[in-house]
Amino acid sequence: MALVDQISGDIKAAMLAREKDKLEVLRDIKSKIMLEATSGSGEVTDATEAKIVLKLYKQRTDTYDLYIKEGREDLAAVEKFQAGIIEAYLPKMMSEDEIKSEAEAVINTLGASGPQDMGKVMGMLSGKLAGKADGKMIADTVKSLLLNK
Repeated sequence: MALVDQISGDIKAAMLAREKDKLEVLRDIKSKIMLEATSGSGEVTDATEAKIVLKLYKQRTDTYDLYIKEGREDLAAVEKFQAGIIEAYLPKMMSEDEIKSEAEAVINTLGASGPQDMGKVMGMLSGKLAGKADGKMIADTVKSLLLNK
């Protein structure tokens, strides 16, 4: 749980610097990770931590987009700030080329021959790339590869 230790250190620093807004976001991240630890086996893997942080980041960016669309710049600014804090804890995401090569390897391993095999390929890839790549990007890549088969 190195991420929790890093966040705990950052919480202390934010408390000393009296950064109330940053502190709120850091506590939210830590609470979600700790909640996962207490609800499961007691230990959270790096992949699970990455998934949690990615989910929190996506929630903030989706809410930001919604607020912008509704003309609420004041609320959008808060969401953008929080997303920026969370972004610092995101793992390095895979590039489109890396996702494509992983997808091709899985397609070849499973012998997938067309769009009807998308579920099998996505099932295997989603577990393999959890927290390392965006699910929509994975799905789009797999779909394009299978359509060209």
